Amino acid sequence: MPEQDLTAVFERRESAVRSYCRGFPAVFERASGHHLWDVDGHRYTDLLCGAGALNYGHNPPEIVERVTAYLASGGPVQSLDLYTRAKAEFLDRFGSEVLAPRGLADHVVQFPGPAGTLAVEAALKLARKITGRTEIVAFRGGFHGVSLGSLAATSSALMRGAAGTELRDVTILPYDDGPGDTETSAALERALADRPPAAILLETVQGEGGLNVAGRPWLTRLRELADAAGALIIVDDIQAGCGRTGTFFSFEHVPGLRPDLVCLSKSLSGMGLPMAALLIARPLDRWAPGEHNGTFRGHNLAFVAATAALENWSRTAFTAHVEDLSEAIRTSVTQIAAALPDGVAEAAGRGAMSGLRFRDPGLVERIRAELFRARIIAESAGDGRVLKFLPPLTMPVADWRETAATVAEVAQDVVGAALDTAVGTAA
Repeated sequence: MPEQDLTAVFERRESAVRSYCRGFPAVFERASGHHLWDVDGHRYTDLLCGAGALNYGHNPPEIVERVTAYLASGGPVQSLDLYTRAKAEFLDRFGSEVLAPRGLADHVVQFPGPAGTLAVEAALKLARKITGRTEIVAFRGGFHGVSLGSLAATSSALMRGAAGTELRDVTILPYDDGPGDTETSAALERALADRPPAAILLETVQGEGGLNVAGRPWLTRLRELADAAGALIIVDDIQAGCGRTGTFFSFEHVPGLRPDLVCLSKSLSGMGLPMAALLIARPLDRWAPGEHNGTFRGHNLAFVAATAALENWSRTAFTAHVEDLSEAIRTSVTQIAAALPDGVAEAAGRGAMSGLRFRDPGLVERIRAELFRARIIAESAGDGRVLKFLPPLTMPVADWRETAATVAEVAQDVVGAALDTAVGTAA
């Protein structure tokens, strides 16, 4: 099919709801590591990476090899929740490699279906079943999915507006506002006293909300307030988990948080295959058999891929590289922000989930467009005010620094041109 037909077919046959492709209008046909190639052979550096679904890069060879070998062996691909060797090996490796070393050995794993929003839906439903309460507390800037239960806890006006019905039983409160903030904790305390909720749902680093980072004191206080109110804590680690912030879970640096339920998806499968999981503290696993189900909760290719991906976490070289890359990214975004005129931008996020928060959202859109012309793919977040970088955790530090140099140059050019225009208009 000629290239022009490839492009035309999307306009002709795909719904207008599509979004990422509008900002990155290339037709891709090959991917490896932190690169994508379009049908004309142009190579792009991918800092979007499936919105955090490709923490180990595109088509990691060691994972692809396991998946193709499994297919060739004739192993079952779809199995509902029947027992399979692929699932057993994943659960065993996940328990020993991830849960036990992080003090979560008493958590069990539920497979609610292949999408992150389904993990959130299961968590909300289970919290309500356990407590007998309906209310959920969530936070401004949070994004938890677009199915109706998850959407009720998502603060985006655009997405909430498409619901077509009332979104109920969720109170959305202000998120942590940084060191010295006491107002958000006070607001939470009042809300919990007024109407004790079934659960408090949060991201410790808000992805779509603009790389807002919750501080350790606020998170610790949140646990205290939840315990006092008899509420559960649900951490949505769908984007911030699987190593994105430097550790496997985003909350590992706050031992006092101790989430009751943890939602995972995106990079859990290791190579972008659909997979989601809900981690449940064992005493809270009060589902009756079959009480919450779904056809595609037995995706064995994802189990195989996820098991292979977990081997990375037993390799000192990998975990050391994640730390080095995270530090390099934080250094770069801090330097880029500092080199721009005072007050134009600031560093945001944590680890390999970082970016630049601009005062003017128009600058972000122009920078993002210019980066695409330079064949770098980076998305925006936080109502368009944040330029967000989610490179694979496997990206060489030298390659990141080269990419960051281009980002810095483009940002300088766009900001400089905007200031020149403003001066000319004023004159």
